[in-house]
Amino acid sequence: NRRLWRDPEATIKSAEAFLYAASIMTLVRRIART
Repeated sequence: NRRLWRDPEATIKSAEAFLYAASIMTLVRRIART
């Protein structure tokens, strides 16, 4: 049961990191345009 509980926790962290990387990419694109 503990393993099943920790799994979603890891997926949330990975999703958070993915969103963080995506936001950085958008900022870089904005800077590159100007």
